Formats: sequence, C-alpha cells, structure tokens
Amino acid sequence: MNRVFSRSIFVTPLLIAGLGLSAVAQTSATRTAAPTGTTKVAVINFQAAVFQTNEGRRNIAAIQQKFDPKRAQLKAEADEINTLKKQLQADGSKLSDAERQSRTEAIDDKEKTLQRDGEDASSDYEQQMQQTYQQLAEKVYGTLQSYAKAHGYGVVLDESAGAQQPPTVLWRNDGTDITKAVIDAYNVQSGVSAPAPSSGMPSAPASHAQPSSSSGASH
Repeated sequence: MNRVFSRSIFVTPLLIAGLGLSAVAQTSATRTAAPTGTTKVAVINFQAAVFQTNEGRRNIAAIQQKFDPKRAQLKAEADEINTLKKQLQADGSKLSDAERQSRTEAIDDKEKTLQRDGEDASSDYEQQMQQTYQQLAEKVYGTLQSYAKAHGYGVVLDESAGAQQPPTVLWRNDGTDITKAVIDAYNVQSGVSAPAPSSGMPSAPASHAQPSSSSGASH
C-alpha cells in the first residue's frame, strides 16, 4: 500500500480549527465479517487522524505558543499604524503640506514593513506545521498498517479533503470509518497523554495586516 501522506499539504489555521474531535470522535458501528472471497475496505480521514492524536495536539499547541510573541508584535505594529493614521486625520488641517506628506510617507513605510513581517511569519508557520505533520504522519501510518492488518482490511481509502486533493470517497458506511480507532491505537502506542483542554486555538500569524484606513492619510 502506498503511503497516503506522501503528498504535500498546506496546513492552515482554518484546517486546524476544523479538525475538532467532534469531526472524528464518532465511534464506528459494529463491523460484520465480510463474506469469503471479498476484500474488506476501510475509510480514514488521515489528516484528522494525525492532528488529533495526543502527540499531534501537543505539537500543534507548542508551535502556536512559539508564534505567540510574533503574533503580539504584528498586532502592536498594526495598532501603531492605526494610531498614526488617526493622528494624521485629526491634525490634517493644522499641518503644512510638507509635514502632511512626511507623515503619510512614514505611515506607508510602516505598512510595508508590517506586510513583510506578516508574510515572513506566515511562511515560517506553514513550514513548521508541514514539517510537524510529515514527521508524525510517518509514525501514524505505521499504526494504520498494523490496525488494518489486524482487522483484516485489504484496502484503506483516505477521505481527507483539501484544495490540493479532492475527496476520493463519494459514499461510505459508518462502520468502515477507522479514523477514531487509529487515533486511539496510536495514543496507546505513543504513550503521550492528552493535552489539557483549552478554550480555543489561536490563529497563525497573519500573512498581511489590514490596519484601518483613514481618509486623512492621503497618498
């Protein structure tokens, strides 16, 4: 069987937020033995299985925490730009043309810097998420193989959906979904405890900031 994770994926905050336990935690229905001579087929959402293991959740949380300072920095830069725009708008009628132009150019320079900082942070974030996924997918795949063999499955289809990979499963019986079972099996094998519950997962550093515009900042 070819490894289903060999393709390149792009992990976004939206994807991470969408991989909640509710999406994969439904217990598979009782499976009946397949008739002699037929091949048992199972379905798995492999991306969800990787990210929702205890180890995956722990690693993602670590990356999110690592980028918290950068996220705060980008917010501070955006807030500063908004403040400068408001000041320019309030003082506009009192400023000379030269002073108004000078302030406008300074704001433009800060916006360009913020744009670059945001894009660099977003690129770095995506690379680290991609690396984390690939490393853990190698191990989860081993558990998937063992589970499939132990339960007599001859084929396992991946129904992970994404922009780069259209769904390969048009219909399935709930009893064929082994996503939750593989997650549980890997958690036991890895020995990694479940992370403490959190109120929510912060988003990735923005690829670009959008400070509020001000009519007083003319170009």
